[in-house]
Amino acid sequence: MLQDIPPPTWREASPCILQTERLTLRRPTLADVKAIARLANDRRIAENTRRLPHPYSADHAIAFLRATANDDRETVFLIENNHTPIGVVGLDRNQPDAPELGYWLGVAHWGQGFATEAARAAIDFAFEEYDIEQLMSGARVANPASRNILAKCGFQWIGVELHRFEALGSSTPVDRFRLSRGVWASLKNWNNSTRRGR
Repeated sequence: MLQDIPPPTWREASPCILQTERLTLRRPTLADVKAIARLANDRRIAENTRRLPHPYSADHAIAFLRATANDDRETVFLIENNHTPIGVVGLDRNQPDAPELGYWLGVAHWGQGFATEAARAAIDFAFEEYDIEQLMSGARVANPASRNILAKCGFQWIGVELHRFEALGSSTPVDRFRLSRGVWASLKNWNNSTRRGR
């Protein structure tokens, strides 16, 4: 007898490299520890990223890489420009009905459109790879640049929540945003990101 088994909402993503006009997004490795630690060890980044401690050491980068390598609920990409690491973008699927996009860039790379370009590639990956109807994200109320990135990617503001930030040692207001599959599909022609198999 045949059973009607629905496909899983989340399946293991195939290893891949995402390419945009200026960026390469790939899975980080232990060879990237020094670059990640150097980029992330800036209080301005940590104060706007919930899970980054400050100061941020190579040991933190190693722990991060090991944790994400063994967690099928998180997909993390190292963002590179001209073969140089500039930040990280990822998808956290710990809440299956509300997967979340997160990102950070080294301060020297702010204001050049890299975060928007990387976020769009990760968003395309999320909706193409997984059977999801929405993607969530957040930005500190005190971080208008990140809110602008989310707006440019089609996210719509849904409210404010309090979230704990490790570097601050306290909770702070965070604007919450939602991107539906329908809105994403209507905006899909925003860039020319491509995926290559590994």
